[in-house]
Amino acid sequence: MTREDLVLTPRGLRFMGRVLPCSIGRGGLTSAKREGDGATPRGAHRLAGMLYRPDRIARPAPWAVPVGPRDLWSDDPADPAYNLMVRAPHPFGHEALRRPDPLYDLVLVTNWNWPRARAGAGSAIFLHQWRRPGHPTAGCIALPREHLRWIARRIKPWSRLVVA
Repeated sequence: MTREDLVLTPRGLRFMGRVLPCSIGRGGLTSAKREGDGATPRGAHRLAGMLYRPDRIARPAPWAVPVGPRDLWSDDPADPAYNLMVRAPHPFGHEALRRPDPLYDLVLVTNWNWPRARAGAGSAIFLHQWRRPGHPTAGCIALPREHLRWIARRIKPWSRLVVA
């Protein structure tokens, strides 16, 4: 592990010498992730991308990709595009990336079960803004807005999310 890795600890998410408060999935940590279990998967996950809402925030890093009104993420194991970013209209189950709330204004995408997803092994594990302190996620890791933006300005494309 390096200082450029995000490391989940019992006290929070460690990055660049700081420990930041965070929330994990309502299902706790798991080594056997399944779609819909609400758990955060253990392992060392590479960052696969950074997404942001250009109508709400400035580009946080040169490699960040803007999210538009038709951008979705497939979370349907029956979808040939399971666990990939897709565009509306999309006939399979999905999650809108451009939400009315601020949770996905800035998203770090991990390579969990990506890019060649195994059906049912769980879709996207993101780092995103939390609803409120301590509120669990559907399996992602959530942080306060200011901490997520601080990370986004410093993170490198080769950084990893390490969940032991």
